[in-house]
Parts: sequence; C-alpha cells; structure tokens
Amino acid sequence: MIKLHDLYFKPFISENEIDNAVQRMVDEVVSDVQDEIPVFVGILNGSFMFVSDFVKKYPNPCEVTFIKLASYEGVKSTEDIQRLIGLTQDLTNRVVVILEDIIDSGNTLEEIHRIFKNEKVKKLSIATLFHKPEAYKKDFKLHYVGINIPDKFIVGYGLDYNGLGRNLPKVYQLKTTQYMTNFVLFGPPGAGKGTQANFLKETYNLVHISTGDVFRYNIKNETALGMLAKSYMDKGELVPDEVTIDMLRAEVEKNSDANGFIFDGFPRTNAQAKALDDLMDSKDSQINAMVALEVDDEVLVERLLGRGKTSGRPDDADEKIIRNRIKEYYQKTAILKDYYAAQDKYCGVDGVGSISDITNRLTAVIDKL
Repeated sequence: MIKLHDLYFKPFISENEIDNAVQRMVDEVVSDVQDEIPVFVGILNGSFMFVSDFVKKYPNPCEVTFIKLASYEGVKSTEDIQRLIGLTQDLTNRVVVILEDIIDSGNTLEEIHRIFKNEKVKKLSIATLFHKPEAYKKDFKLHYVGINIPDKFIVGYGLDYNGLGRNLPKVYQLKTTQYMTNFVLFGPPGAGKGTQANFLKETYNLVHISTGDVFRYNIKNETALGMLAKSYMDKGELVPDEVTIDMLRAEVEKNSDANGFIFDGFPRTNAQAKALDDLMDSKDSQINAMVALEVDDEVLVERLLGRGKTSGRPDDADEKIIRNRIKEYYQKTAILKDYYAAQDKYCGVDGVGSISDITNRLTAVIDKL
C-alpha cells in the first residue's frame, strides 16, 4: 500500500501485466497497419510511459508526436477539456493512432475527435492502455484496448493524483474505505493470547474476532452458517474453509466501520490464510501482520498446569495432553509463519514476563503497522 497526499492506494496491476498488454496492442497495430508508416499521437501527460514502451516495442518505422489535454481535478474527470498543446505537424493522408493512457467517461476522446475532424487523415484509430467500460458514455469506437478495469481511480505508469504517482512502474487503485489495522494474533496454548487480545482491542479500538466465539455464536443462534457447520461437526468432519470464511465475512461486514480487526484462531493453513487475504482485499483492506507470542515450551506447560488448578478444564490438568497440544500447534502453524514471513508480515514477540511487559512489547510492534 502507498500513500499519495491524503489518500491510500493498493497494488492493482503489475509491471508484467502492463508489459504483456502493451506487447499485444503493438502486435495488433502492426497487423492492421502493415506497410504504412503510422504517426503515433500520445495524449499528455498521462500517456508518456505508455507511448515510450509502445514505440520501443514497435518493430517498424513510425513517427511520434504529442498533444496535451487536461480533464482531471483530483480524482474526478471533468466535462471541461482544456487543449494545452495542439498538433504541430501536417497529418494529411497519414495513418494516425492515438495512444491514450486511460479512457473512462470519453470526454477527452470527444475532444480528440474534434481536433482531428479537419486534419484529413487517411485513418484515425484509438488505442487505450486502460479502459473503464462502466464509465464510458460515448459512441466512439475504441480500436485497441489493453486492459479493462473497474470504474475506480488509479495511479502509476503515467497516471497521477494531484501530480504524484506518475513515476510508479505499476498501477495502484484508490483504497476507498478508511485505513484499517488488521492483524492475525497467534500463540501456542498458554501464551496468553486471550488476555492480550482484550488489552489490544481496547487500546486500538479494534474488533476481536475469535473463531471459536464465532462458531459458538452461530451454532447457538442456529444461523444458516451455524447449522451448516454443525452438520459437519456432528459427523466428525472438519468444517470446510468456505463455511468458516463466510462466518468471518459476516463478522467483518457487521463491523464495517471498525478501525480494524484482530483475527484469533484463524487462519490455520496456507489455504485459509489466502482466503483471509482475499476477504480483506474484497473489503479494500489487508492483513498488516501476523503477530505471534513466542514462549518456551516448559513455560507453557507450567502456565497451563497452573491454570488447570482453577479453570476446571481437563486438558489443562494433564501434562501429556498439554505437550501434545503444544506439539500440534507447532506442526499446524509453522507453515503460516513462513507464509507471512514471505510477505514480510511476521512479527514475533517475546511472550515471557508480566502481562504489562508483554502488552508493551505488542503495542510497540503494532504501533509500527
């Protein structure tokens, strides 16, 4: 995620996707133009990167010129199109291909057709790297389209937000929701996850989503998802990831105005981690980090045996069961450490010490997110 002026933008189109689209458009133009020497007309300022890459890939002789039009104020396209730099050469009987960075409403395209109406060109074609079909309101034909995109504001690869972002080699999309801090809280049995989650949700005004609590709520209240989950559990089968993620989606949507979320007990596999990434991406957000409490096994065993004296939980009273639970935790969650570390999102925190000491270590990490 990047910040330009007052707005956040998230990665949208990679350099490789752009390069492939440009190459495809070049191939299509070459096939149509054949032996003609075309004049490529770039629309400044946004098209400078596109034009540069396009003509570098164009294998035959060609000419390049530019006109400059302006239609954007902030993140909105206006009806008022200003012609800042016009044509400076005679294009009579020439094959002209307009190279546009993006076409949304089509207002700029209307001005382009007005400019070329009396130029007596042999053929006029329109090529746009990005196109917003939902926003396009004109009847002018688009001969070459690189990538169709949703009607959302983008920056990068020549496109800007109030002057910033043109130099970015890939494209970013405007993040339309408020900035959230979301993290996955991990820790083996006895690490003190529940205690710390309560402190953290109050400190940062976050919503704590415990998978166990979500399951119990849905089953107790006999929601459609709860009954579906129970049907699997009653047969001794694992609840499918889709059912769990749908429950989490419902919790996220119930708290759409939250400052962020603490996910506790989910994910447990790479597939679940990917599903959670997709869920947050659909909400125009992301998982910022996996925050893991790291505690030595012997300390965990001592804590759980101590807790077992008051909790009444049989699995806290048997040392063999405790050690198996800890072993199972590491076997099942070690791969998740690798998953988040590969994204530079793994944050290990020393979970030994007083509750306040551990809280201070956690807040120091979260403050940096």
